[in-house]
Amino acid sequence: MDPLPLARLQFATTTSIHFLFVLVTLGLVTLLVYLQTAAFVTRKPVYERMVRFWGSIYLINYVVGIATGIVMEFQFGLNWSGLSRYIGNVFGAPIAMETLLAFFLESTLLGMWIFGWHRLRRGVHLALIYGVAITAYASAFFIMVANAWLQHPVGYEVRDGVAHLTDFTALLTNPTFTMAIGHVLSAALLTGGMVLAGISAVLLLRRSPDYELLRKSLWIGLVTVTCAGVPLLGFGFAQFGTVGPVQPTKFGDDAAKAQAVADFTARFGPGDYLPPAYANVSLGFMILIGFILAWAVLMLPLFYRDWIIRLKFPLVLVVLALPLPFLAAILGWLTREGGRQPWAAYGLLKVDDAVSPISGGVLLASFLGFTALLLTLAVTNWVLIAKRAAQGTADPALGRSLSDLSPEEHRPEPVLAR
Repeated sequence: MDPLPLARLQFATTTSIHFLFVLVTLGLVTLLVYLQTAAFVTRKPVYERMVRFWGSIYLINYVVGIATGIVMEFQFGLNWSGLSRYIGNVFGAPIAMETLLAFFLESTLLGMWIFGWHRLRRGVHLALIYGVAITAYASAFFIMVANAWLQHPVGYEVRDGVAHLTDFTALLTNPTFTMAIGHVLSAALLTGGMVLAGISAVLLLRRSPDYELLRKSLWIGLVTVTCAGVPLLGFGFAQFGTVGPVQPTKFGDDAAKAQAVADFTARFGPGDYLPPAYANVSLGFMILIGFILAWAVLMLPLFYRDWIIRLKFPLVLVVLALPLPFLAAILGWLTREGGRQPWAAYGLLKVDDAVSPISGGVLLASFLGFTALLLTLAVTNWVLIAKRAAQGTADPALGRSLSDLSPEEHRPEPVLAR
């Protein structure tokens, strides 16, 4: 049993599932910043209730998403030891920065935000959610820096058969990074807006009593989808121009592809240096979904009227559109990652040399185990979010003050007699 296809399949599965969590986390934390800022400035209770409700959904996704990230790190070490050994000195620098930001600074600020309700000054508490958002974006920034280096290695030199980082600023100006980071962040914001609008539409269809909160959430979500869609498409199409010259086998014309294949054959020997067909197919479907989501621009004015919201059909359309950003994100990663095959680091290290020297049976067991775990976490995440949303917006646990507790909840636990 060939271990390479299993290792690639496991990598695709783990990164795709984890990436979906990342999109929701980045999108919702941005909207929480807006909502809590609005609550701070206007002092309207509805905005604070929105922060508490959507914040609880954000926390569910964040906690489970951390677990999927740990699973992804394990599969890196297990399946791709050749990659770690050859480029670890370069690849490890941005990954270490992301770990410090996401697992230490971001989680610390988030914990202070969770337990700081009614204990910290309102301005300090608001600053904490800004800090959480900034560190989350910084985490995504360094992950994309690392991924862009795999797409187009820059700022390094090879000594004793190992790549060493020589110019960190080259990583930040990598042409496969500059447009990709804007594309990913726009996709996250659009996904967060779609989650806000989709869950609000479901609750409005169920005639939830908190109409004002859900109407505002629906409107904010759809405005976010509309505003994020413009840069999303712009950054996406711009990558054809920035990536094509450095990855000719992915986005180059026929002459550029032929020249690249000839160069690779001269350097590495005969082989198939063109990306698989699914990379182009997924790209086409992703673009199609992007244009389908453009309906939000046309339908947005309709949702400003109460009588439209009270109709079922427009809300049903919003609910049906909820999975589309997630599907587009997976298709986008298939294009980006599959499009650089057969390279682990484009033009530098082939996937055949990057995979760990372990048997196919071990990799099969690893793939089945990790996939089952990731699917369990993904299902758990959506079940918990669905249950939390089904409870409605009334009095979420997040941000509840002691004065809101019932006498039974106030009662201290009995002390056991010695």
